[in-house]
Amino acid sequence: MGKYRRHFTVVAVLVVLGTVFMDWLLRTVLYLPPEASTQARIVDGLLRIHIALIAFFFSLIVVFVAYSVIVFRARPGEEGDGDFIHGHTTLEIVWTAVPLVIVIVLGLIGARTLNEMTAPQPNEMVIQVVGRQWSWTFTYPDTGITSSEMVVPVDQPILLKMESPDVIHSFYVAEFRIKQDLVPGRVTEVRFTPTQTGVFLVRCAELCGTAHADMRAPVRVVTQEEYQAWVQEQSAQPADDPVALGQKVAETQGCLACHSIDGTRLVGPTWQGLFGKEEALEDGRTVTVDEAYLYRAIVDPDAEIVAGFPPGVMPQNYGEVLSEEEIQALIEYIKSLQ
Repeated sequence: MGKYRRHFTVVAVLVVLGTVFMDWLLRTVLYLPPEASTQARIVDGLLRIHIALIAFFFSLIVVFVAYSVIVFRARPGEEGDGDFIHGHTTLEIVWTAVPLVIVIVLGLIGARTLNEMTAPQPNEMVIQVVGRQWSWTFTYPDTGITSSEMVVPVDQPILLKMESPDVIHSFYVAEFRIKQDLVPGRVTEVRFTPTQTGVFLVRCAELCGTAHADMRAPVRVVTQEEYQAWVQEQSAQPADDPVALGQKVAETQGCLACHSIDGTRLVGPTWQGLFGKEEALEDGRTVTVDEAYLYRAIVDPDAEIVAGFPPGVMPQNYGEVLSEEEIQALIEYIKSLQ
């Protein structure tokens, strides 16, 4: 019995050393973005627990297997059978009960983590988010501002109420450790409290179509003073400038996700130099891009498809979603891109 106790002592020491080494290695090798929200600290705390358990069980298995292969291998000249071991009831109970307890504890920790991340916070700022193919729009109900970028003050609890008019999208900001699906016909919610100023990126984490990889938008976390200045700047924009209004419509309705303004080819034709241009259509006809054509292209986009571009991509309901003033302003904006 003494020699087995010695073996178990050596194995125990090797398991501890292996666990410490693997835990250090995994924490070093695995890249994590900066923790930029309260929720990020919560999620990373849970992740560290999982990494420690992974390191322990990896070391436990590898050490036992390697030690058995090396120490209890058959030596040259040994031809007899090894010791016959029928079983060990206590050991079998232990290796059944311990994993069960670990799973239950992890489940409780996970439930507590989820409750912490989703619990309502005092003085929350509500932002309405619309994710569509293939852009993001952020509306601030308290100020009436609609923007293609999200601007929030640091240390301010945020509640996002999110919708999708077309397919499933997923709101994901790696530095905040938050990810939530946007499901057509439902309003989904996610909460976060930013703790670092800077510019971050929201990505769509659900494959949603042709330009899925380009469905990104900036998230600017600023001081309270900078946020108030941004609100005043947005509120002070002239309402009687049709080109400025058209640009705003293009940004908030996701037009620029498919139509570039610098000549780059995207899902749809570029708007740079588009007005007055002769365009070849899929049916072989040629059309002059004038105000009438642009109006038709907005309200009935599949009626005249430009050659080389896929049909059925542009939303069919802009004639209902946009007011007549917004449509005309959008046309004026396209005309200005010469």
